[in-house]
Amino acid sequence: MATAAAADLVLDTVLVKKYDGFGPRYTSYPTADRFHPGVTAERYVDALHARNQERPTTPLSLYVHIPFCNTICYYCACNKVITKDHGRSAKYIKYVGREIEIVSGLVEGGPQVEQLHWGGGTPTFLARDEMSMLMGMLRGHFAFAPDAEISIEVDPRKVSADAIAFLGRLGFNRISVGIQDFDPAVQQAVNRIQTEAETMRVIDAARANGFVSVNADLIYGLPRQTVAGFSATLDKVIAASPDRIALYSYAHVPHLFKPQRRIDVDAMPAPETKLAILALAIEKLGAAGYLYIGMDHFAKPGEELAVAQAQKKLHRNFQGYSTKPDCDMLAFGISAIGKVGAAYVANVKTLDEYYAKLDAGTLPVMRGVELAADDLIRRDVIQKLMCNFELDFAALGAQYGIAFADYFAPDLAALGPLATDGLVVLTDRDLKVTMRGRLLVRTVAMHFDRYLREAQQKAQYSRVI
Repeated sequence: MATAAAADLVLDTVLVKKYDGFGPRYTSYPTADRFHPGVTAERYVDALHARNQERPTTPLSLYVHIPFCNTICYYCACNKVITKDHGRSAKYIKYVGREIEIVSGLVEGGPQVEQLHWGGGTPTFLARDEMSMLMGMLRGHFAFAPDAEISIEVDPRKVSADAIAFLGRLGFNRISVGIQDFDPAVQQAVNRIQTEAETMRVIDAARANGFVSVNADLIYGLPRQTVAGFSATLDKVIAASPDRIALYSYAHVPHLFKPQRRIDVDAMPAPETKLAILALAIEKLGAAGYLYIGMDHFAKPGEELAVAQAQKKLHRNFQGYSTKPDCDMLAFGISAIGKVGAAYVANVKTLDEYYAKLDAGTLPVMRGVELAADDLIRRDVIQKLMCNFELDFAALGAQYGIAFADYFAPDLAALGPLATDGLVVLTDRDLKVTMRGRLLVRTVAMHFDRYLREAQQKAQYSRVI
């Protein structure tokens, strides 16, 4: 079984320092930096037509990007628009409706939507009538499965208990709550002042209104963080008992994300302190009974991610880990990235570009990538590593009509040092990531990334740990 108790993880600081380079998060393969402008709106339409012919009943996952925020959090690496003008969101929702109408008109076969996620930005920036309008447009153009997973990201500073009840009435049944850190000094350093009381009010309201899963987001590596301070945050979060906890490593890449230029780098914890914070988090989450799903994610036993992993049905997409491996993803809004079969498509990044494209009657696609046969094989291999921590060579060989050990001979040979260091166990039949290696699974997966082997610039990625 791939699922492991957090308490079983081994954090070997020597090996973490040795292998903690820059690497992709593998929410896609090829990774988004491989997307190119040759994949146009016309190619997206072609992919949808091919879907209609080849697999019209394949279920759908929908993503809507809501970019607006009232205030800026300095650590943020999302595509967002900082504004207090709610007239801007009203216009945006109308244009998202146009995109939904165009795309839904190209989808045939009556597929059901099994997942819907609103991300941001801050989706709850929208006024209630805007949220109702958007949900109405989605349900009016797509058929939703009765048990569809419908999730939303919320900023507890901006929503009341009554607002959570409203979201429940709209059909949302899963919620992700941004916390990051309860330490006031850290909150001040990243410009996100958020009390424990307002956070718990949102979590309690979600449970009172039938939300079946509550996720809490935390970040380690932020300025002014200490082991003692983050320990107090962990105690409070564990006491709130969220179903999932996402524990992200802060990636300081100010050349890519301008808000991070306001971070005081001298106040950031030293590498040794950051590792100590991670070690403490793993210890406390393990003692509280959480399972380690992979990458940054922990879940209670019996929670959907843990069940999916135990059944080898866990998947990874642009929203992170998912329980629906067989869906095509249709994505709406600026910078949204979708997947249809063997193609990824990414929308334009700015509001002006988005509006201009839709005013011209075309889909707002900016770039993407169409996967070759080798990409499809490697995508599956990396997915299995990231989700299951193991590869069965015979099964993969039979699935793709290849002799796995021969096809991946250079990749497997390059894993030798990782095997020597105890991160993986490699035989002629399979590859398994050990408890010592699971925290470095991105490093393992990178060995199967052909583009990295062809001298990809790793500096564009975040650090592994």
